[in-house]
Amino acid sequence: MPAAMPRSLTNPTSPPPPVRRRFGDLAAVSPFSLGTMRALSGPAQMEAVLRAAAAAGINHIETAAAYGPAETFLGQGLAVLEREAIAPEGGWLITSKIMPGPELPEAKQQLCAMLKRLGVPQLAGLAVHGINRSDHLSWATRGPGAELLAWALGEGLVAQVGFSSHGSTELIEAALASGQFRFCSLHLHLFDQARLPVARAALADGIGVMAISPADKGGRLYDPPPELLADCAPHHPLELAYRFLLDQGVSTLTLGAEQPSDLAWANALAGPSASAGGSWLAPEHRAALANLEAAARERLAAGRCGQCRACLPCPNEVPIPALLRLRNLAVGHGMEVFAAERYNLINRAGHWWETVNASACASCGACLPRCPLGLDIPGLLADTHQRLAAAPGRRLWD
Repeated sequence: MPAAMPRSLTNPTSPPPPVRRRFGDLAAVSPFSLGTMRALSGPAQMEAVLRAAAAAGINHIETAAAYGPAETFLGQGLAVLEREAIAPEGGWLITSKIMPGPELPEAKQQLCAMLKRLGVPQLAGLAVHGINRSDHLSWATRGPGAELLAWALGEGLVAQVGFSSHGSTELIEAALASGQFRFCSLHLHLFDQARLPVARAALADGIGVMAISPADKGGRLYDPPPELLADCAPHHPLELAYRFLLDQGVSTLTLGAEQPSDLAWANALAGPSASAGGSWLAPEHRAALANLEAAARERLAAGRCGQCRACLPCPNEVPIPALLRLRNLAVGHGMEVFAAERYNLINRAGHWWETVNASACASCGACLPRCPLGLDIPGLLADTHQRLAAAPGRRLWD
């Protein structure tokens, strides 16, 4: 369960400013989107979260058929709020997702069932859920998925189409270059900035970018370790993570809420201020981020991986930068719980995550001359495995 929010964030004294941003073809989306993967205990829980989202100025909801009963509970909650005339200005904007793979007739049936569960005639966005492999991209751009997306747009069932991806940077770039999509949902995090250049390029092309799971997959920042709290002081790590991403220009980022209090940050964070030059990051936030970086560098010393990816490719297909990033977090920020959770999902989450862990390193030395920092990569990989290998975790929606 997420840790309790600071008292100052649980009882906002004034409504948030009406900040809105462009998200592909949607001109007015809230900086925070309600993610629905956690409020799955029943319709009453989803309804309570929806009420909190409306009060926090959120108008965009992100859901998926793969999130168990989320769409059904969401539809029921929206119906209750509609009867009470509770909705953001302009109405709710809902983005849902469909898994790649089905033939066109089945895909059409899935989309129609999705709309029925949600109780809406049109989605603001329909995303291909997880373009993680090349065959997923082929399905979405040249196969039945392409036909589905064209049909859905032509029938007015969706306003825009996009995709989410946990795949490689090269795959994401290929999807964006296809010209098929008006938005993308990517893992963009304060503690994993590898895809930020791709996101900036997409934004420059008018493609919307949603940062997904910045709190949970971004480092379990709702439950930060003492080292991380101290390094970010006087700011909460979540605040810095959210402000950092919004300052990068992302269209919106998801708040996966299990209870109304999980949306406190949407209430608490003010938009860009004139005193900060129109930035989400005031000088004090930038100072905290600099301190965070300096503290990690000191703890990691000569074992810090710079994430340049020059070590790749590995003959044994070890994802060296991804694994050493987890070590960076464990040693540099005290984030052992998160790093171990992610490490032990390797080869247990299909195409949603890495499939080879550090034990596959054969100490062949092929990576050593490529590393500009002269790191002992085999030694660091062995240390990573020793630190993080543990009992397997499971994905939230399994």
